[in-house]
Amino acid sequence: MNILPKYGLLQFRNAARIYSKPIIESLKLFKEETKFLKVSLFFSHKHDELEELDSAINFLKGFGVLIYADHITEEENEEDNDDIHAKRIQQETEEKIKQNTKFIFLATENAINSKRCKWELRYANTQKKLDQIAILPIREDFTDYGGEEYLQKYPYIQKSDTDPDGYDVKYPNGDAIPLGIWLAS
Repeated sequence: MNILPKYGLLQFRNAARIYSKPIIESLKLFKEETKFLKVSLFFSHKHDELEELDSAINFLKGFGVLIYADHITEEENEEDNDDIHAKRIQQETEEKIKQNTKFIFLATENAINSKRCKWELRYANTQKKLDQIAILPIREDFTDYGGEEYLQKYPYIQKSDTDPDGYDVKYPNGDAIPLGIWLAS
């Protein structure tokens, strides 16, 4: 199993840029960069893991994707505890999961314990076919991955077993296809 370690993911942050940007500015730039790309996906992530989000977006950007992640599209809102605001966010999230072709869960150790991330994954499971959902498991550096149960239920993104520079989507039955082909299907 070739699960990407956190340091491997973070290498994608600013990899395509000549200069380094703050994370929030980088996410705003990505929103502008992806306006006209065709493959759309909902990207589920833990909200306080912005560096991981930025790195994963830079990783996926090379595959020609249009990513919906709430940190790209929404400004921070001080009303996060307000019930009306929470209901509106839930409805928007449900709609975005339905609208986007694919769903990827950035499954860091913290995200697999997040109630919101688990809810998004469960909801996507009711709205998408299994081959439209993938887990991007990220293990902490030098540790085992704690989300094995997800890898037994859902396809997941891993370093390719056959192409040293490639990535595959591996299905629970053991089949694997290149990530670019999965995104385009």
